Order: sequence, then structure tokens, then C-alpha cells
Amino acid sequence: MKKVKLGNTDIMVSPVGFGVLTVGATQLNMPVSDGAALIKYALSKGINFFDTAQYYETYPYLREGLKDVDITSANPSRPVICSKCLDSTYEDMDYAVKEALRELNTDVIDIFLLHEIRSEEDFRWRDGALQCLRDYKAKGVITAIGLSTHHIDVTLLAADEPDIEVVFPLINYAGLGIRHYDNPGTADDMAHAIAACHRAGKGVFTMKAFGGGNLTGNYVKALEYVRNLEGVDSIMVGIGDFDQIDRLVEFAEGTLDENYVPDISRKKMFVEPGNCIVCGACARRCPNNAITMGTYMAEIDHSICLTCGYCAPACPVRALIML
Repeated sequence: MKKVKLGNTDIMVSPVGFGVLTVGATQLNMPVSDGAALIKYALSKGINFFDTAQYYETYPYLREGLKDVDITSANPSRPVICSKCLDSTYEDMDYAVKEALRELNTDVIDIFLLHEIRSEEDFRWRDGALQCLRDYKAKGVITAIGLSTHHIDVTLLAADEPDIEVVFPLINYAGLGIRHYDNPGTADDMAHAIAACHRAGKGVFTMKAFGGGNLTGNYVKALEYVRNLEGVDSIMVGIGDFDQIDRLVEFAEGTLDENYVPDISRKKMFVEPGNCIVCGACARRCPNNAITMGTYMAEIDHSICLTCGYCAPACPVRALIML
């Protein structure tokens, strides 16, 4: 598979990447051997870009899946690994970087991000963590520094921040989960922010092309929308089985049937614990009263859930996913 340059970095990535969150405990909760087999298969098919995070607890899947590959700095053609940390202090980020190096059995992490920045204030609050990443980059332990976000305002901020080399924003054609300050945002406005990052030389890879799985029924439309945006270098997709890898590779290589529609009949709605703000919007929208508000997150009764997806657009923070 042809590789593309990630912005002004020297990092070459496949135009589609493997989001490792999906195989982990908070989503499909696969045995490590099963998730690792998917990672190994994806690499054999030409996907060289893998996204994980400290919060996901998915390092064991990558370590096992890539155990037969040299992922250290000695291999200039190593698979590209991106990790992220939610913490704000120098000390916590230092722990996160060392943890990633140890758990992945490597001496380098190609991309390390400030995870899920929600505002300029949040970005400034994490200056200690950012300084830690600067120091690790100076030592050659990290190749590129960046941030992930669901926010248009933060994506625009990243375009003007010299330390931010890579941006990982949320975008999909329906605008599911996009935020602008404290309000819902639009796909068009996020697309403009991504283009601004690109013009500033930032590498851009995107998340949630399928809106947390809710747009999977429009598979080709969803991926084509993101691929055709100005400035998108790669599309990160959560992977859960071998067929998904095959179809994603076909899309990247231009051989996928333009009329392809995946079977989503066995998928279910889930709530992402780290994102839910217990606002009740999903419960109010559910036509079958399948959603109730728990103490810490919304809860779905799968015995009566229609898997209609009506709840997902009502969620202001993209906490509802279909798997």
C-alpha cells in the first residue's frame, strides 16, 4: 500500500490506520491473542499506522501483534505507533511515555498526543505535559508531538501552535460528535479547521469517520467524504474483524465496490464511559425507552434497543457508539 507523508514530519503512514481501542476492554474486549492477530493481519495487508492510548489499556495487543517486527528506532521502516495521555502534569506525562516504551518494548514512540483537548484553557492547563513531550522529542524518544480533539476551536488553535506537529480531529459527514466551544459544531467548520492545519504544515489523521459506528451503513460515503477533505493524510478506523481490514484496504487501494454495504444487523449500541456526561439527551430521543441514566453514565437495555441509531445524533459528546 502506498504511504503518505504526515504533514511536514518525516513520518510515512498508510492512508488508513488501525484504531486499537476497538479490540480493548472498553469495547469488544477481545482476548489479547485475537486482537493481536488482527494487528498482525493488518500489517501484512499494508497498514502500518496504529493508534492507541494510555487510557485504552491496549498496549498488550500491540506488543503481541507486533512482536515479530522491529519497532525500535533501529528500524527506519518500523510500523508507526501513536499514543496519547489525558494527564496535565510533567510527572504524569513522563510516566505515560515510560509506560508506553516499556509496555510496547521499544525505545521510540513515533507520535505522542495530548489526549482529547477540549478548549484553549485545557490546552494551556496541560503545558507541563507538553513540556515533557518537548523534552522527550529533544532526546529522540518521540518523533512528533500533537493533540487529539473533537473541537473545531481546538483544531484551529493547533494550526497556530508551533509545538503541535500532528492533529487528530473528529470529523464525519453527519457532524456526529463535533463540538465548537461548548456547542455542537458542523462538519463544514471542522473541515475548514483541518484545512488550516494542513496549510500550516501539520500532519492530520482523523477519527470517527463512521461517527462511532453509527454511519457504517453508508460505508463508502463516510470514507470518501473524509478522504476528499483538504489536508487529511490518513483516516484512523476502529477495527474489530478481518473482513473490516480487507474492506478498508480495498478502499485505500481503490478496488472496493462503490456499492458496498456492510452487514450491520448484529451490531449493538454502547456507551463510552469516558465520554458520557449523563445529560439525558439520548434517553429523551430513544423511541423505545431503552436508555436510562445511571449514576455515572447512560445505560442501554439491549433486550429492547432497536439499534435504530436515533440516540447518537442527540448526544452532544459522541458517547454513543455502534459495535
